[in-house]
Amino acid sequence: MADTSSKSKNADASSPDAGPALSTALATLPGMSRARAARFAKLGLRTIQDMLFLFPRDYERPAPPAKVDQLRDGEPASLLGTISEGEVASRTPGKSVFGAIVENESGAVRILFFNQAFRADQLTVGRRVIISGTPKLNGLRFEFVHPKVTILDKSEDLPEPRMLAIYPLTDGVKQSELRNLAAQFLPLADGLLEVMPAELRKAAAERLREQQIDVVGDLPAIDAALRQLHQPDSDAQMFTARTRLVFQELLVMQLALAMKRRRSTTELQAPPLPSTAMVDARITNRLPFSLTGDQRKSIDEIRADMSRQFPMNRLLQGDVGSGKTVVAVYAMMLAVAGNHQAVLMAPTEVLARQHYDTLTEMLESSRVRIGLLCGSLTAAQRRDVFAGTASGEIDLLVGTQALLYGGIEFHRLGLCVVDEQHKFGVGQRVQLRGGGVAPHSLVMSATPIPRSIAMTMFGDVELSTIREKPPGRGKVNTYLAHDGWKDRWWSFVRQRLDEGRQVFVVAPRVTASEEDEGEDVSSVETVFEELSTGPLSNYRVGLLHGRMANDEKQAIMQSFAAGRTDVLVSTTVIEVGINVPNATVMTILGAQRFGLAQLHQLRGRVSRGRHAGHVCVFTDGERSPDENERLQVFEKTDDGFELAEADFRIRGPGDLLGRKQSGLPPMRIADLNRDVEILAVARAMAQEMIDEDPDLSDGELSALRDQMMRRYAKRLDLGDAA
Repeated sequence: MADTSSKSKNADASSPDAGPALSTALATLPGMSRARAARFAKLGLRTIQDMLFLFPRDYERPAPPAKVDQLRDGEPASLLGTISEGEVASRTPGKSVFGAIVENESGAVRILFFNQAFRADQLTVGRRVIISGTPKLNGLRFEFVHPKVTILDKSEDLPEPRMLAIYPLTDGVKQSELRNLAAQFLPLADGLLEVMPAELRKAAAERLREQQIDVVGDLPAIDAALRQLHQPDSDAQMFTARTRLVFQELLVMQLALAMKRRRSTTELQAPPLPSTAMVDARITNRLPFSLTGDQRKSIDEIRADMSRQFPMNRLLQGDVGSGKTVVAVYAMMLAVAGNHQAVLMAPTEVLARQHYDTLTEMLESSRVRIGLLCGSLTAAQRRDVFAGTASGEIDLLVGTQALLYGGIEFHRLGLCVVDEQHKFGVGQRVQLRGGGVAPHSLVMSATPIPRSIAMTMFGDVELSTIREKPPGRGKVNTYLAHDGWKDRWWSFVRQRLDEGRQVFVVAPRVTASEEDEGEDVSSVETVFEELSTGPLSNYRVGLLHGRMANDEKQAIMQSFAAGRTDVLVSTTVIEVGINVPNATVMTILGAQRFGLAQLHQLRGRVSRGRHAGHVCVFTDGERSPDENERLQVFEKTDDGFELAEADFRIRGPGDLLGRKQSGLPPMRIADLNRDVEILAVARAMAQEMIDEDPDLSDGELSALRDQMMRRYAKRLDLGDAA
């Protein structure tokens, strides 16, 4: 297929600019009623071009003609044969029945058509036909009712079975309509501008094959790819066409992310904060325990980043209990050692206060001054924090989202640490980096991130990973409860309480709401009442949820941390970062309502000391297959990285991240779960292209650059999209 790069101006496999013919509204086509056009619009089909980029969700693969003795009742099949007899049983309008016998050397079947008397003129004795449908056994003979019939000439060879596209549908739209529209409009595909030059398509195909992605030849031009996607000649050709479109979509995204990474190193300045051996030793000696190998490696990566004159932009991911906070503390102390300030933002006030207490205890005998800024402070307290931050009196500031608002000013901000990034939007991360000389940025996530998400949602950052856990933590045992377990489980809980341990009980709702009417949904208020008057009535039971005032939540958590509360019944407000080493047992109710990552975060609240932990998950009502799979994986696996990949596979990126939180537009054809290897190739090639040509100024890449800017310039702040 010849390259189409000189053709008219249309290129985007996701949302292209249309030329005159391609931009024609379906509603203006001859014979297109307003109602029919409205039905197509529900599928996003408003123009001819929209139809070309309506990607099939699957394909119907006709089976080769079978023999009669191979037919099975109710199983779709095709049969090649000759009409041996046929008749119309009745010609009464609305009641006609045409029947015929189709036979070959393996036997005979009957075909029936109701109210289609014209079939008698088509299907005459002696005609060679291929019939396709679902046979039903009627007595000793199979019958096909209203089969699809292909009439062959006597000398015509048996045609090769063609794959048929299966499109997403809506009420009132048939597959045949969409197939006909695709066939009608495919000749116009050569009016699309090719954004990937032939040389790039060839190089991409070679790189894909190196990763065992079996594309056929070079990646096809856009018009050829669309033809093979809508009317494929074979599975191999369809796969290659789809891979070309997936690669293009992912390459465009990765080019934008690579450009953003590069610009952050060339257009922004940050204070260089080098770490000498003496500084490293002083900081390390202040840490509460010896570093693991992964912690040391992550610290060395951070030290290298912070020594440069452009901002560090690094994501630190680790499993629950892997010791990320210690690494962040090292980075903050490195900033202070370089005569700069550091800020740590946490998603909740409970966690912010916990970080503040940890830092205060760790740096008690040092000259480092620590401040706390959160929503519950009085106006006078806020003024003091603002003044201390602006003057430089405060070296380390810990806070919540209150840091984002109110115009806080820093004297010499050198480092911004964001804890639990998945709790904040991408825009908030940018907000903390803005203004003047950019600070270095370290983002911590206790939810291990699937590989493809790390290359997309966090594609503009460098990645440090901590898999190794510090020694000394007890093992956590996880149980998926079966029917009749509750009495036994509460008996087990009482035994642990009598040993002096503490217990979490988690439920998905604060109260039973109207939307749960008719469902058995666990709520913390109901569970608190049941436990405190029932199986745990002899113990001190507390209640915690997000609707409480901040000071009330803080008092409840402090009571639990101090051992004055034995059992804490809570919503997922305890999910992030709560540290009570004596809490070794957790009961999770309504567990099917949580994702794997959230369940794993909850599990991370127990066995933070030397005692073994026990987590039992109960469900409300029947479990769906996906819910059952998710909970079985949770029971068997305690590796957060494995759970993240499983959660992504089961739930997909939309549920896992939420479209608004991801900061990136939804994919049109790429699937971040299925296409991770293609994504890796696209990322590597995009980085190479930006390293060689930072602005994609090469004329052959201008269409690719234009597509990237249209789709990502505003989202990723790449500048003028014109």
